[in-house]
Amino acid sequence: MQPLVFITGASSGIGQALALRYHQAGWRLALVARRAQAMHDWAQSQGLNADDYRVFAADVSDNASIIEAAEQCMASLGLPEVVIANAGISQGMDTAVRADLAVMQRVMATNVLGLAATFHPFIAPMQAQANEPDAPAFTLVGIASVAGIRGLPGHAAYCASKAAVISYCESLRGELRGHGRRKGVRVVTIAPGYVDTPLTRKNKYPMPFLMSSQAFAEKAFKAIAAGTPYRVIPWPMAIVAALLRLLPEAWLDRLLQNQPRKHRSPL
Repeated sequence: MQPLVFITGASSGIGQALALRYHQAGWRLALVARRAQAMHDWAQSQGLNADDYRVFAADVSDNASIIEAAEQCMASLGLPEVVIANAGISQGMDTAVRADLAVMQRVMATNVLGLAATFHPFIAPMQAQANEPDAPAFTLVGIASVAGIRGLPGHAAYCASKAAVISYCESLRGELRGHGRRKGVRVVTIAPGYVDTPLTRKNKYPMPFLMSSQAFAEKAFKAIAAGTPYRVIPWPMAIVAALLRLLPEAWLDRLLQNQPRKHRSPL
C-alpha cells in the first residue's frame, strides 16, 4: 500500500505544491480545504487518478469540522504516515482599530488552534501503532513562518500566530518523543521565508529571497523525510532569521522604524 499524506490548505499555494511533490513521490493524498471543488479541479488538471487522492472539505478554524475530516480520512484511507498542518491566513491589523481585534481572533483560530485541532485526532492512533513491527516513522508537520521570529509592523496577528506555532510544535515534539524502547511520533516545524503564492502576492513591500512554491516544496519534502525538527526555507532566510533573533531590541526598532507596514485587511 502506498503511504498516505494528509495536507490542510491544499487548494492553493504551499499546500498545493506539497501535494504535487508527494504525488510525484508515489504517495496517496488526503487533501483538505474549504474549497473542495478547487481541489478536484486541480487534481484533474494534474492527471491524478481517482485512487491517487481523496478530497475532504473542512474549515480548520472549526474544531468539529477538521476533526471530522481527519476521522473520515482514517476510516476510509487508513492512518496517514505524514500530517501537514499547512492551512493558514495572513491579514494585516491595527490594534488601535477595535474591529481589527476580530482579525486577530480569526488569524489565531486558523493558524494556531486550527493546527492543534488538525494534529489532535492523529496523535493517539499514531502512538498506538508506532511500536508495531515495521511501523513507519509517523510525522506531524507544522507550517510556521520566519514572521514568527520577530514582530513586523502591521503584521501583529500573523507574527504572533506563527510564533505560537513554533513554540507549540517545540512543546509537542517534547511530549511525543520516544523514551527507551518506545518509538515516538516525530514533529517537524517548517518555517518558510517568502514563497510565491496567492497569499504573498498581496504584499506591498520587498520580499527578499522570494522562491517558487515548487522549489519550497522540494526542500520541505526532504526535510520532512529526514525528520528535521526545525527548518527555515530557503537557507539564506535562515541566516537572516538568526541574525534578527540576535539583534538588540533598540537596533530592531530603528531597523523597522521606516519600513512599510502590512496593509489592513477588510473584515
